[in-house]
Amino acid sequence: MVDNAMGPNPVWQAEALAEFLPLEPGMRVLDMGCGTALSSIFLAKEFGVEVWATDLWIRPEENLRRVAEAELEGQVHPVHAEAHGLPYAEEFFDALVSIGAYHYFGTDDLYLGYYARFVKRGGRLGIVLPGPAEEYETLPPPHLAQYWKWDFCAWHSPAWWRRHWEKTGLVTVEVADRLPHGWHDWLRWNDVCDEDRGTPGREEAQMLHADRGRTLGLTRVVARRNTVLATSENPVSPQAPDA
Repeated sequence: MVDNAMGPNPVWQAEALAEFLPLEPGMRVLDMGCGTALSSIFLAKEFGVEVWATDLWIRPEENLRRVAEAELEGQVHPVHAEAHGLPYAEEFFDALVSIGAYHYFGTDDLYLGYYARFVKRGGRLGIVLPGPAEEYETLPPPHLAQYWKWDFCAWHSPAWWRRHWEKTGLVTVEVADRLPHGWHDWLRWNDVCDEDRGTPGREEAQMLHADRGRTLGLTRVVARRNTVLATSENPVSPQAPDA
């Protein structure tokens, strides 16, 4: 896990997502922006689903090696693809998940209209990603100014993601919240990885120590693809996660 880390612990995040995103053996799942495929391997092992581990940055042969080591060849399929050029048939998947990656491509107002077509009507979409508790208007809070990077502008609050998805009418958001203790888990994992690599106290860990959950954490969003387009004349009522 440490050797292949690419941010907050993907298995912890996948487990938190699965609390509200029902997965059953044999389901087809897209793991979008899977990185080193740790989340894909976890989902396949834990829930018996078949996973298409899709990423742009990590070569598929590298992920295939990890999949083979986990004895999941034929159940986890490494795929090299860009988020706007996915090589899948519409409605092929039972669920779409993205762990720590969706903000790199999904903040565009039009992206959900493209992405959601790959899940069956009534199927779930779920993401976990870094984000603030509330939206900031211009500059970050003073205690985070020295750590702030320009691309953090893609980090958004649970309420922002709810509006961003629901305004399309394509999905009904069932959960949009902050992971309980998400900031602490994020910091804990950073500390472990930094210590293992012999570089304790790197900048990201310093940022999380300074913030202590006041602003930053992990956002979780789960939605159901609507069977019909939701409009003001044809609203779609939210359903319980286990409905």
